[in-house]
Amino acid sequence: MKSVLVSCAALLLLTVIAWVATDLAAAAVEASKNPVGRTTPYEATLLGADLHRRLIIADLHADSLLWNRDLNQRGSRGQVDVPRLLEGNVTLQVFSVVTKAPGNLDLEENDESSDVLWQLVMGQKWPPSTWNSALERALHQARKLKATAQRSDGRLALVQSRRDLDELFERRRLGSVVGAVLALEGMHALEGRLENIDRLFDAGFRMMAPAHFFDTFIGGSAHGVRKHGLTELGRTAIQRMEEKGITLDLAHISPAAFDDAITVATRPVVVSHKGVKGTCDNNKFNLSDAQLTKVARNGGVVGIGYWPRAVCGGDVSAIVRAIDHAVSVAGIDHVGLGSDFDGSVSTPFDAAGLVELTDALLAAGFSEEQLRKVMGKNVLRVLRGNLQR
Repeated sequence: MKSVLVSCAALLLLTVIAWVATDLAAAAVEASKNPVGRTTPYEATLLGADLHRRLIIADLHADSLLWNRDLNQRGSRGQVDVPRLLEGNVTLQVFSVVTKAPGNLDLEENDESSDVLWQLVMGQKWPPSTWNSALERALHQARKLKATAQRSDGRLALVQSRRDLDELFERRRLGSVVGAVLALEGMHALEGRLENIDRLFDAGFRMMAPAHFFDTFIGGSAHGVRKHGLTELGRTAIQRMEEKGITLDLAHISPAAFDDAITVATRPVVVSHKGVKGTCDNNKFNLSDAQLTKVARNGGVVGIGYWPRAVCGGDVSAIVRAIDHAVSVAGIDHVGLGSDFDGSVSTPFDAAGLVELTDALLAAGFSEEQLRKVMGKNVLRVLRGNLQR
């Protein structure tokens, strides 16, 4: 009996060690994937800091739900959590959900049969239902955001309607709170069934992108094998999204599908996180001047990213150059922020350091009204217009 107890105790100890080791490994992966150039204290001029406190700030893209962190706690790794969003005076953060990722990321071509995300899913101890289902991975992250908001002591508020957005602004007049919009990065999670748009809508999703790093049955990816245009099912999907108040996101979509989608769309679109070829000629990701013009004609908004591959630089000046070029082509009403925080990218600052971007845009000659539009008003105009009441 004693030997059995000893064996059981040893097995339990090994299980605990393995469990802790897995957590440590997952944390190490996140820390290595999402470095920040410099953390606090962030610096700004008195003029920049004063204006920043008075801005409405909205960011179109962060992948923070992918990682096993309590977003209500200020983290020592990653780039976004509720305390840092509040420190950065962010009014609205779009939390995007990744459900599939290529094993060896190739911006040129990724076979849709590849998927390395299962390793992270299992390593972070997600429910078994998520191990082989993109839909369940999306629903799991939606539940995670909802639970985070419920535990936030009122600091994080889900935004799923115009009424929610109006209530968010009212609450911000009374105290510190940040709004959260749920987005889907790539329609792999539909798993070939358009009715899953309804299921994801019911789970809280209010923005969806047809493709991520793989072609889908909705449309081609800029990084896919076929890079095809929008399919007939894709056209039907966009119609259903618009009926339900879901904003269409054209980030990562193939050039052919981009042209098809922006022609089909009857409501303003977003390109949630991109750079521009005018300052960073990345043929497989960044937007051409012609694409910027099409987004402007649609009435949409382009979110400029912060990471080196998007802006060809690792400091805030590279972001400013990209924003300035986008504004010169698309116009001041069609450019916003799309950080890609926590998206396996390096950034010069985290969510708490956005004052440095405000300060740099001021120094580059942007007026207060131009800053108000780029930092948040443009994004909020499009999202509010698309949301249901």
